[in-house]
Amino acid sequence: MHHHGYLWTGPKERFDTEALRRPPHPEPPPPPGPEDPAAERLFRRYRDVASEFPLVDLPPLETAYWLVKPRSLIRGSWDEATDAAVWLGERLAEFAPRFANGWERDSGRLAALVDSAVERLRSGGDVSVGAYLEHPSFLSLAVVTCSPNLGLRHLPCPAAPGAAQASGTPQVV
Repeated sequence: MHHHGYLWTGPKERFDTEALRRPPHPEPPPPPGPEDPAAERLFRRYRDVASEFPLVDLPPLETAYWLVKPRSLIRGSWDEATDAAVWLGERLAEFAPRFANGWERDSGRLAALVDSAVERLRSGGDVSVGAYLEHPSFLSLAVVTCSPNLGLRHLPCPAAPGAAQASGTPQVV
């Protein structure tokens, strides 16, 4: 088992584009009839989302779906849950001064998030943390467990287990 870290920041409006944050339904809509503009729009929209979802850098609504995104979005890989949680804690500390809500900056709260992340990752789960930043932006941090992912076992791992590094320093993959 190993873990991959992901980080996304961007405008709240882009984050709110839920259609691109959820995987397409496994069964596409039926092809539209010759004079059915609504069905044609639905069919085109499905095709667009199906092709864009795996490529777009937006955080998926289900954390495990980060695994289908491009490998270039992986910010680090670790064999140990503790090392992955350290990365998460470092990113939270880095962005904390920009959190829109002062209570989210509380060091005790951030430490508790990291401690709970260690336990969750050790048990094979995923961790996802988000916070609104100043200037209506959003921060999304995720650590996803691979080999296999407990939530969605059918998802392939984007990097081989040997690519994960045992030390606390993330390996860029």
